[in-house]
Amino acid sequence: MEKAKISIILPTINERRNLEKLIPMLLNLNLNLEVIVVDDGSTDGTIELIRDFMKKNHNIKLVLRPRKMGLGSAYIDGFKVSNGDFIITMDADLSHDPKYVPELLKKANVSKADIVLGSRYISEGKIVGWKIHRKIISKTANMIAKFILGLKVNDVTTGYRLYRREAFKKIVSQIKAKGYEFQVESLYLAKILGLKMAEHPIVFIDRVAGKSKLKIADIFSFLKTVLKLRISR
Repeated sequence: MEKAKISIILPTINERRNLEKLIPMLLNLNLNLEVIVVDDGSTDGTIELIRDFMKKNHNIKLVLRPRKMGLGSAYIDGFKVSNGDFIITMDADLSHDPKYVPELLKKANVSKADIVLGSRYISEGKIVGWKIHRKIISKTANMIAKFILGLKVNDVTTGYRLYRREAFKKIVSQIKAKGYEFQVESLYLAKILGLKMAEHPIVFIDRVAGKSKLKIADIFSFLKTVLKLRISR
């Protein structure tokens, strides 16, 4: 029986140093997968690196965009060129360990979930490398979103996720968010659509190379999105 195919979507801006390590790690998982890099105007050699990888492996795809256009829209553009039975979104900065990919897949198959979240906020999950104030902000944002939107999962803001293809298709056909707010709106839509969600513990390790793309404005935008979703639906 042929293995289910997995499409891994990696949004990038200047992640060459991390991708040099990450892509070989993904390709060595012994899974039927494709890696889709969605790049928003990198200038550090990221594009050239991916093109070199593509010469050696036909399971790597590159989507080029002229500038930073938003995390959510990167997921959607990556999905458009994907052909996997499962869609996995993850950060390209090595914060999300590739070892969890087969574990997320197993969780989906065992639980029959439509979405599996790589969770930092359940037993055995944790965050390494963040200062205490950042942990407090993240945890508080998650608690607010859970309470206001009635979500039953613990890590609303995690970007490490597995979606069944049809579930992702249903979500993106209705979603409005183009940036980081995609994370919370996608789960709220999943709830409305009656999709089953599950969580699997991950250890999130803060990036070593490069700079974080998350800004304070993104936090306010996230909270604004939570309130708008609650009012509008």
